[in-house]
Amino acid sequence: MNFDHKRVTIWESTWVLVTGKPFALVSILSLTILMICALGADIISTHNPLEHGEGGRLESPSMRHYFGTDGFGRDVFSRVIHGSRSTLLIGAIATTTATFMGIFVGTISAYLGGYVDLFIQQFVDTLLGFPFIVLAIIIVAAVGPSHTSIIIAITLSQAPQICRLSRSCALLVKEEAYIDAARVNGTPDSRIILKHILPNSIPPVAAQFAIYFGVAVAADTTLSFLGLGLAPPTPSWGSMIHEGLQQYFEVAPWTTIFPIIALIITVLSTALIGDAVRERLNPGFLRDAYVTNYPL
Repeated sequence: MNFDHKRVTIWESTWVLVTGKPFALVSILSLTILMICALGADIISTHNPLEHGEGGRLESPSMRHYFGTDGFGRDVFSRVIHGSRSTLLIGAIATTTATFMGIFVGTISAYLGGYVDLFIQQFVDTLLGFPFIVLAIIIVAAVGPSHTSIIIAITLSQAPQICRLSRSCALLVKEEAYIDAARVNGTPDSRIILKHILPNSIPPVAAQFAIYFGVAVAADTTLSFLGLGLAPPTPSWGSMIHEGLQQYFEVAPWTTIFPIIALIITVLSTALIGDAVRERLNPGFLRDAYVTNYPL
């Protein structure tokens, strides 16, 4: 079998990726389970996450309370599940918004060049100069602690990075001969961007999406931990970790450990998936892995 001349289906290439990267499969399954729990939190949770006194204060994990209870008698398992809904939703919305903004602005900046490119890059550099926490404090002070303020803060911190990456990719594509040929033929700029530049510059950015999503989840948890996120008693991983560390860790470590485990699984899974996707987009990796799994 000659790999170069065989048409490889998406399912075959995905199987090659999974068998070549078993940790990627575990990460995909872990993240899928977390997302199912987030979407079905009302069904999966065993108790009301906001109800005080549904169990005894600081009960250890048991068959009645899988992750134990906190200082108010609230079920920690239900709070972790409901906290995953807000955390993953904020991460997904912020990362998606930042990706679209970054790709659009970066591509326009690279294609138009000149003063437009200079102005956009100066603005991007200004945003990158703000530490994330400082930017978040400014936005929360202006808007107030809410889902919206967290999404805006994370989006404005990620969009400039994606813009730079997208601009670099677009600049490389812009120099290709077929772009010059399209211009000579009188092809409109909008068509060149949509048909030629974007399809060839998006994959490197898309490969980073999972990693940016993990960063967004960690950022949301950090803001909640610092008191800049959702106001109590709304469950969030950051506020649960903060409350557990401050008040209960010595006597009830489970109030802190379980939200930390959920955060670690999410961030680690997205990092491994992002690494696998980068290699999936590398033809050399796919060729070598295919030959290994399907020898001649």
